[in-house]
Amino acid sequence: MKASPRKVFKEVTQDRNYKIYFNSSCGTARNALALLREAGIEPQVIEYLKNPPSRAELAALAKQMGGARPLLREKEKLADELGLKQADDEAILDAIAAHPILLNRPVVVSPKGAKACRPADLVKELL
Repeated sequence: MKASPRKVFKEVTQDRNYKIYFNSSCGTARNALALLREAGIEPQVIEYLKNPPSRAELAALAKQMGGARPLLREKEKLADELGLKQADDEAILDAIAAHPILLNRPVVVSPKGAKACRPADLVKELL
């Protein structure tokens, strides 16, 4: 009788240097979180629909990302209704602060920067 092969798992430790703005109903967000965990990183998981980031937090993210546009989930119907396709950063940040569903997901923050990780594999650039 053959012994079954053992799986080797990396030790996962909580790392407050990593954050993921997360929506559990989003497959891309779940995949990005899984990639972080496979790399041995247990990020701070921010369920932004339950605990929305403040306007100041959004502004800090936008600064790290080179502008607010990457934070905007443009294909959300509400983005169209609010006329955000041509909006400036201030209007985008105001809209996301008022309507967290407009936050692109997942947004990952690491010591290397912040990025909207669509597709999920973009998270590897932050490791």
